[in-house]
Amino acid sequence: SLQDQFDNLEKHTQWGIDVLEKYIKFVKERTEIELSYAKQLRNLSKKYQPKKNSKEEEEYRYTSTRAFLATLNEMNDYAGQHEVISENMTSLITAELTRYVQELKQERKSHFHDGRKAQQHIETCWKQLEASKRRFERDCKEADRAQQYFEKMDADINVTKADVEKARQQAQLRHQMAEDSKAEYSSTLQKFNSEQHEHYYTHIPNIFQKIQEMEERRIVRIGESMKTFAEVDRQVIPIIGKCLDEITKAAESVDHKNDSQMVIEAFKSGFEPPGDVEFEDFTQPMKRTVSESSLSNSRGDGKAEPKFGSKSKGKLWPFIKKNKLMSLLTSPHQPPPPPPASASPSAVPNGPQSPKQQKEPLSHRFNEFMTSKPKIHCFRSLKRGGAGPEDFSNLPPEQRRKKLQQKVDELNKDIQKELDQRDALTKMKDVYIKNPQMGDAASVDHRLAELAQNIEKLRLEVQKFEGWLAEVEGRLPARGEQPRRQSGMYEPQHPAAVNSCAQDRESPDGSYTEEQSQETEMKVPATDFDDEFDDEEPLPTIGTCKALYTFEGQNEGTISVAEGEMLYVIEEDKGDGWTRIRRNEDEEGYVPTSYVEVYLDKNAK
Repeated sequence: SLQDQFDNLEKHTQWGIDVLEKYIKFVKERTEIELSYAKQLRNLSKKYQPKKNSKEEEEYRYTSTRAFLATLNEMNDYAGQHEVISENMTSLITAELTRYVQELKQERKSHFHDGRKAQQHIETCWKQLEASKRRFERDCKEADRAQQYFEKMDADINVTKADVEKARQQAQLRHQMAEDSKAEYSSTLQKFNSEQHEHYYTHIPNIFQKIQEMEERRIVRIGESMKTFAEVDRQVIPIIGKCLDEITKAAESVDHKNDSQMVIEAFKSGFEPPGDVEFEDFTQPMKRTVSESSLSNSRGDGKAEPKFGSKSKGKLWPFIKKNKLMSLLTSPHQPPPPPPASASPSAVPNGPQSPKQQKEPLSHRFNEFMTSKPKIHCFRSLKRGGAGPEDFSNLPPEQRRKKLQQKVDELNKDIQKELDQRDALTKMKDVYIKNPQMGDAASVDHRLAELAQNIEKLRLEVQKFEGWLAEVEGRLPARGEQPRRQSGMYEPQHPAAVNSCAQDRESPDGSYTEEQSQETEMKVPATDFDDEFDDEEPLPTIGTCKALYTFEGQNEGTISVAEGEMLYVIEEDKGDGWTRIRRNEDEEGYVPTSYVEVYLDKNAK
């Protein structure tokens, strides 16, 4: 029946809407997966990004690590494309289909409402026809009975004429009523037939057509959405391809030769291999003198032990270089002895070695050299957080040269900044002079004076570091050739540098605490090295100091001090942990710098 068809269509269209909603749910879950994937990719890229101001950031100067960094950045962009997929699918499919489903439900409801309404109308017309038909049938039967009754009364001779006339009138009335019912039934039938024809050939086909069009639009729409589903993915493929191309390009930029060269440059020390060890003949019965290959660097007064020439000195340095290089690599920041609590300062292990005797047996010096511990660095530099000396003398020559050059470049940049500020303030002052209403020109003078002082300080710093750089590069003579009384070429000009571990020098035991370039070391004459402590005249006083702890100077070159004693400073600490002091004209020597509080005279030269 027609009603059954409506039920079937209603079920089918509802199933179509369910399919559409299922597809919307599918696309929605796909967008969530894309967002989750993009988030995980971004987190992965962020996780492996180098941390700022860390050692990892320095490692990214190599081509391989730079390629890895480029891969991480491209993966971040790659994740962004998956976010684009999610956004486009949400806006072009999920949102659009959700709105369309709501419209489709309303349209479907309207069509089936019209169908039910048309069905009810035809049913009403049918009921009216049936009622008219029954009434016509009843009236016909009543008219037939009335006619039979009249004929019966008319044939009966016992019935009065009046009764016969009454029966005749009744029969006529019933007959007229039957005729009227017939006319009404005929009219109702014609009307129903017309309505039925209109229902089955016009209204219902129109409704079915609309339902069909609605269903076809739904099918077309879900097909277009599936096509959009693919197009959204296809649109980002070129950009994803570019990301992959960039990763490939970064991978192709990896240069193993360049990375190897960077490692060589980073760790190149500038040391030369040690020289050959010469043969020492112990078979001679005669009293053996100091051989050319002896490791003694005793600073005799020229009477007890002969001085070494430049030849023996040249053969000595490669051994010292090797030993000192190993000590720097194994323990570059071994701190000086802490202030004593109860034990004697001289009993602290690994403390700064006391100044050695100027005359001692060769065997003692040889044994001490072979068993010497790695040199410690300036206590003041360690208190600043473990940083090395200001002149980077704790580094190998090549590394020291790079650090000094970097420091010079940084200082020059700072100078340029100060000069730019000075020029800007100078122009501002000129404007104020020409236009007093804009500002007071005198208000700029204080800042200009500060800038001038800063520029002068920075220039002096540059001069100091350039001096160290020139020395490392071999353009200036080594500091070992300078008398001990000269702290350095640039130090007298900078009181601020007095307390730094800036200058390379030998500690009182005659061994170098900091590294110098191999070339300059090979050129140092043995006589300058040995006679370094033989002062011909008393050194001038450069300040005073107060003993913080008691120190018992048990070795030659040291001096005993008592806690709280005030003494004169004649030579400040040069980075080896010792300060040279004087009690009176006859008593002077070295004490650990950490045991005294120094008050330097700013005007001392």
